[in-house]
Amino acid sequence: MSDSAVITGAAGGLGAATARRLSTAGYRCVLVDRNPLVEEVAAGIGGQAVLGDLTEPETSDRAVEAAGGHLDLLVLNAGMNSVDKDPADVDLDRYRAVVGVNQHAVMWGLRAALPVMRQRGRGSIVVTASLAALHGVEQDPIYTMTKHAVIGLVRALSGKLAREGISLAAVCPGLVDTPLISAARNQFQAAGIPMLTADEVAAAIENLLLKPSPGAEVVVLPGRSPTPYVAAPIP
Repeated sequence: MSDSAVITGAAGGLGAATARRLSTAGYRCVLVDRNPLVEEVAAGIGGQAVLGDLTEPETSDRAVEAAGGHLDLLVLNAGMNSVDKDPADVDLDRYRAVVGVNQHAVMWGLRAALPVMRQRGRGSIVVTASLAALHGVEQDPIYTMTKHAVIGLVRALSGKLAREGISLAAVCPGLVDTPLISAARNQFQAAGIPMLTADEVAAAIENLLLKPSPGAEVVVLPGRSPTPYVAAPIP
């Protein structure tokens, strides 16, 4: 059996674009999403769909099981924005949903995949972060918080995993034209704000998976080549 890749948030946008690229590269892809459209995307590339809520650990467990013990690549891509801007009147259910997808689902994915990768002695993992992981975004502080958490996890864990033969890295794209921003797309276009295509970011994810750079935080911006971010040293 060929090596497998698990991609979360794969019903559309970055996840679907990444799955198409990895399938073309010869990987058997397991696509995970709560949106039933994931089944159509998976069928289109000869992959396997896992339908479920990634805020529940068992969904990640099922996805890794579907990889059949041949898991080589993992893309933790599922994410969602928040409409709440003030902690004083935040909707608790919406808050838990955003943190569950953006933050907890990353942990559940690692929890499920790392035992398999450790048994194989190799693996490459890329987490979809954001420019919001590297600076504060006033328009969406809760999303910003969760993406900072993701980068913190990569920084804390990547060295240890690298010593075990497993690469953990992150991509930090700017604004991407995906269903995630569909409600505001016309406003962005009217304001002349440049947007990345999903495939541009998927290309950066694929490159980081297949040419691992443990601990890398790769910034992807419109009109520029993907560039590793280097944090300023602590004074």
